[in-house]
Amino acid sequence: MKKIFTLTLFLMSIVLTAQDSTAVAKKFTLSGSVDAYYQTYLSAPDDAGVTFGTAFADQTGFAVGMGNLIASYESGKVGAVLDLVVGPRGAGATFSNDIVDGIVNQAYAYWNVSESTTLTFGRFNTFLGYEVIAPAANFNYSTSYLFSSGPFSHVGLKADFALSEDFSLMLAVMNPWDTNNTSTTGEYSFGAQLGYSGQFLNLYYDSGNNGGLGFEIDYTGGFDLSDEFFLGINAAYNENDGSGFYGAALYPQYATSDDFSIGLRGEYFALHGDDDAVDYPSVLGLTLTGSYTVDSNLIIKPELRLDSLTDADGGLYGNVLNNDGAPASSLSAFTLAAIYTF
Repeated sequence: MKKIFTLTLFLMSIVLTAQDSTAVAKKFTLSGSVDAYYQTYLSAPDDAGVTFGTAFADQTGFAVGMGNLIASYESGKVGAVLDLVVGPRGAGATFSNDIVDGIVNQAYAYWNVSESTTLTFGRFNTFLGYEVIAPAANFNYSTSYLFSSGPFSHVGLKADFALSEDFSLMLAVMNPWDTNNTSTTGEYSFGAQLGYSGQFLNLYYDSGNNGGLGFEIDYTGGFDLSDEFFLGINAAYNENDGSGFYGAALYPQYATSDDFSIGLRGEYFALHGDDDAVDYPSVLGLTLTGSYTVDSNLIIKPELRLDSLTDADGGLYGNVLNNDGAPASSLSAFTLAAIYTF
């Protein structure tokens, strides 16, 4: 694997282009977001440490999500992005022992080698999955089991190719799963993405050793069924030495006006393994979210979520209790979130 990695770097390093004698255009942008929320459980006490077990937004009462600042600078064919996060959601996305103690979400340089080829070197958010870290880019405020089970970010080198107006290809060599600062194992992971008209087939592989993810195949896409109705789709399968997870999620969203939309996330997620005597746990999650945009920058999201578990009383990943404090097979909550973007 080390020889393959070294050869990949060598081949990418010898890509040559002609020098552009025209004036270089330079551009700096600063953008970001701030979000906060209120959450209460409908089927469990708020003071018992109950959680769904999915990433982020796991507090009750009033809570802060994250603050996000993205600085981007481009000069001609090259540029760099520094994406900084603070707050509980940012810490959950970058881990407490991550680069600069959990502040850096993304930090990469890129080179537009040609109109159809871009090289990116550094830390970048994952290409797997439908949902992302930044809440402003998700329709639902809470996150899915599929998103929570896969990588959040990678450190490495990737190459994006625009094969035609409809087809795209991405190839990447990276540190193993969630090794976002320095890989001390001598191992690397590989990623690929094939895109066609907004539909993406994603592949990821590492050895599975030292806490690695193993192999994951993921489909992410969506369709505009009408001017008002959009259907998002995500499905994934993971395998790591005979065990892993699989699932699928649908995201129907309907715009009732320019300012308000309503959407549902319906997700089935399960663990799997080689032991036929084990009843592996699964969950059916339904999340209904409204999205109201105030003056284009502020988004208000009321949300109802109900997760029903099978063979997982007490929670698949989290801590699921009923109002008596006993392990339960379902959990429901109401959340009201505010997200400001700039």
